[in-house]
Parts: sequence; C-alpha cells; structure tokens
Amino acid sequence: MAAGTGGSGTRTRGWSAARIPAQEGRTAVVTGANSGIGYVAARELARHGAHVVLACRSERRGADAVARLLSEVPGAHAEFSRLDLGDLASVREFAARHVRRPVDVLLDNAGVMALPYGRTADGFERQFGVNHLGHFALTGLLLPALLRAPGSRVVTVSSILHVLGNLDPRDLDSARHYRRWLAYGRSKTANLLFTHELARRLEAAGADTVAAAAHPGYARTNLHTAGTRLEGRKAAERLARLRTRLVGQPAEAGALPSLYAATAPGVGQDSFTGPRFLMWRGAPGPSWRAPWTRDDETARRLWAASEELTGVRYELPEA
Repeated sequence: MAAGTGGSGTRTRGWSAARIPAQEGRTAVVTGANSGIGYVAARELARHGAHVVLACRSERRGADAVARLLSEVPGAHAEFSRLDLGDLASVREFAARHVRRPVDVLLDNAGVMALPYGRTADGFERQFGVNHLGHFALTGLLLPALLRAPGSRVVTVSSILHVLGNLDPRDLDSARHYRRWLAYGRSKTANLLFTHELARRLEAAGADTVAAAAHPGYARTNLHTAGTRLEGRKAAERLARLRTRLVGQPAEAGALPSLYAATAPGVGQDSFTGPRFLMWRGAPGPSWRAPWTRDDETARRLWAASEELTGVRYELPEA
C-alpha cells in the first residue's frame, strides 16, 4: 500500500483553521477535549458547523469545556460524554452511546506522557493502556458508525517522540523494565503502527474511511507537567512549565495538524501530518516518521496483541 503524504506542500503551506471546510451535518468525536489541542480541535470543528462530542474522563472538566466552547462559539452544537480510556468498561459504555449514529471524524487525541509507573483499571501499563489500547478499542467499537459516514476519518495523535523507541514485542507492557520516556515513545510508535495497519485493512476492504495520524510538534499544554505533578516534584514541574512556555507553540497552533488531517481534502491513508518547521512548530505539512512505524509485520503483531488484550475485533466488509 502506498502511504499518503498528508497533502502537498502547496496545499498545506499557510494552512489555518479558517480553511477548514464546512462541517454542517457532520459528527466529530474528540477524545481528551477538555483542554489543550483537543479542546481547540473540538472548538474549531464546532465553529465550522460540526456536532462535536467532547469525550473526557472528568465530568466536571468536560462540562466546563462545553460551557467554555459555547461561550466562544455561540450556537455551536457540542455535548460532553464521559470516556475513561484507561478503563475498557468505560470505553464500551461510551461506544454503545454513540455507535448508532454516523461518526464522520474520530479524533483519537487524548494521552498521557512520562508518568510514573502505574496501571489502568484493566491492569495495563498506563501509557500503553491509555495512549494505544484505549484508542484501539474505541475505534474498533465505533467502526460501524464510521463506515456509515461517507468519507469518514480516524485521526490518531502521535508525537515526534515516537523516535524514542520501537516496540519490544516481548514486553509491550513495559513489565520487565519501565522507563517513563521510553514507554511514552513506544506508545506513540504504537499509535503510528495502529494507523498503518488500520489504513491497510480499510483499503483492503474497499472502505472510503481514511486512517491518518498527526502530531502537534511542541505545544504548550499541561501534558508536559502531568508526570512531575503526580510525583509532587514542584521544582521539576516549574522547570517543565517554564521550558514549555519558552519553546512551545500555542495549543491553537498545535491543533492544526490534527484539524488538517481530519478535514482537509486529499488527506491520504496512513499519512502523518505535523508542523512544517523542523517538526516543531508552524503550519501543518507532511511529517517525517521513523521507518519502523511502517513495518508491516510489527503492525500486524501489535494488532493481534491489541485484539487479544482488549477483546475488540474490527468488523470490516469484504472487498
């Protein structure tokens, strides 16, 4: 399968949220939409007419995000729906509530970064469990709704830090030796391998749903301080916040690659969109990715393991 490019340079240069095509009559589900690039993506999709479901773990933060969105975009169509990606029962409950109507855009955006070792409700290492397995299960359970929507898209948010590590098939869950940044990098590699294999399967089935990936570069969000905050390392948290403020780009800019992948014409299967300037900041464009993120055999093995761990099987029509 030939990988998509995410759009030619001429189409992406200078691309901004103002160029999002009209979204009236479309439904978008955005995970982790209560803050950061997820909130910005939800707001801009709603601004252009989409009915947006803000899928968030905290009911209070989700409700606050909806209220904020409606104050910024009066007349928008937005709702909160609880989703805890670290709990497969919650994922199944969320999917059951939303699978009946077509879903045009699924933005798998939520994630955790460099946390101290911990496990999800189902016993998976948190970064692998939330960043990959939760989204794998959610996408599979919502697949019937995606297939009913012509030209639908699944956009999975990875990271430039996927370069920190390829998957270790013998230790997907980092049970042997946990290093927080390596585990994070591997979870973001898993996001790209998931996109690669999903794109292959959609193409083989003759479906017109597109599986694409994006990354925000270095965006100023609270993701960068979550780990140090959990550990109570105040000085390290302040340093991380200062570094992010100095070198990161605003969440409004960090959301653009996701919005481009979700809405722009011509986005290809298995494309990877990120900021144009050194993959760090700027307008969205095709992004480099590590060669191992397009390895067919590793992608198939990850897929099989993910099915086994989550109990979710993807039902695709025969070509």
